[in-house]
Amino acid sequence: MSIGAVVLAAGQGTRMRSALPKVVHTLAGRPMVQWVLDALDGAGVQSTVVVVGHGAETVRGLLPESVGIAVQHEQLGTGHAAQVGLAQLDAACDTVIVACGDTPLLPAGLIARLVAEHRSEPRAATMLTAVVDDAGAYGRVVRGPDGRVARVVEARDAVPAELAIGEYNAGLYVFDRGALADVLERLDSSNAQGEVYLTDAVERIDGAVGALVADDPEAAAGVNDRVDLAACEVALQARLRDALMRGGVTMPDPSAVYVEAGVSVGRDTVLWPGTHLRGATRIGEGCTIGPDVVVTDSVIGDRCSVVSAHLIGADLAEGAQAGPFAYLRPGSRLERGARVGTYVELKNTVLGAGAKVPHLSYVGDATVGEQTNIGAGNITANYDGFRKHRTRIGARVKTGSDCVFVAPVSVGDDAMTGAGSIITDDVPDGALGIARARQSVVEGFTAKAVARAAQAAEEAKGGGA
Repeated sequence: MSIGAVVLAAGQGTRMRSALPKVVHTLAGRPMVQWVLDALDGAGVQSTVVVVGHGAETVRGLLPESVGIAVQHEQLGTGHAAQVGLAQLDAACDTVIVACGDTPLLPAGLIARLVAEHRSEPRAATMLTAVVDDAGAYGRVVRGPDGRVARVVEARDAVPAELAIGEYNAGLYVFDRGALADVLERLDSSNAQGEVYLTDAVERIDGAVGALVADDPEAAAGVNDRVDLAACEVALQARLRDALMRGGVTMPDPSAVYVEAGVSVGRDTVLWPGTHLRGATRIGEGCTIGPDVVVTDSVIGDRCSVVSAHLIGADLAEGAQAGPFAYLRPGSRLERGARVGTYVELKNTVLGAGAKVPHLSYVGDATVGEQTNIGAGNITANYDGFRKHRTRIGARVKTGSDCVFVAPVSVGDDAMTGAGSIITDDVPDGALGIARARQSVVEGFTAKAVARAAQAAEEAKGGGA
């Protein structure tokens, strides 16, 4: 028996007040619909079709190649969308899950339980429900005298007695494919919305309808507006942080740490408040990250320290340090034990093992050898107005403060540069590169300047008289 899934993602989501389709809004770094797809994949679904409509090209561009796509050209309701998706689903799928693309908290285990519940006895359909004190705008689940699901009433069509029901439709179903195809042909739009409701299939389908009540209503939560979006973000962040902490990561204040899906952190690493880990970031063991750090798509090795820094596409080897107030841009690589300090910016630069750029420098498009010390206020002038050029600084170099290296230029191993130098020519191994005007001293300059100023003031008064 093969399991397929149809994901409904064609709606605009007008309550989001957004130019974007609702299902592409991100949660923990992933489009909302991707969370649903991941859960379905984890539940063992073999074939999935996503039904797109509003903003179809935007949604399509974010979907993985492994899913099929069906276009609902007119948004005629969830029942019509399910019919459009079912027509594109692999014919081998005899059991069909219908899920909503705006339910990002659904865990794979709950979907698998729903499928198992459906297969536990002969049924045409099995739906997921949840029970709360006030079901708000959700469709109410009306049960018959035998306790089985009789129908689902949308909130806009419900009478007061039905609105008082606490059990609501979570928007996740498992159908027998033949029964679903048959009932979808018979649905109509005679309701307050004038749409073809998928929920009407529950009452009209040929066969028994069962239900699985979610243990935690949060798992069934959908996103209708920005408030719901924020609530789901909070829930996903809690899950991601809990998983890291149970894996050996310390967070003194978990609520002040932001983690995106796909981030990995090694054991005995401490994430201090204000830490944001994004994209494909990987952090090793025994690190100290934060406070006030943003790391995106970067790799940080074991026993590194990053404090009050911003890293994008950077790579830190074991024992490297960055910050405070450092900015590492794409292509930055700190070899073992290298250090970047206060108000330093790196771009497309490799710092050799044990090399240091302690403060107030910009090093771009450069290679710096091991154990080299870059003095305060150094700049690699890597752009000539037309092209970027590289600066190569060797091992064990000591550069003076306030030096500018006009690329392309090389400084050899064990060399030095004088403070305030503008280095335009290569400096050989072991040499001193110095490029500045000879200092002049004018004796008595201050007294003479004061006298000239006094004289000028007197002349101005005389002219005014």
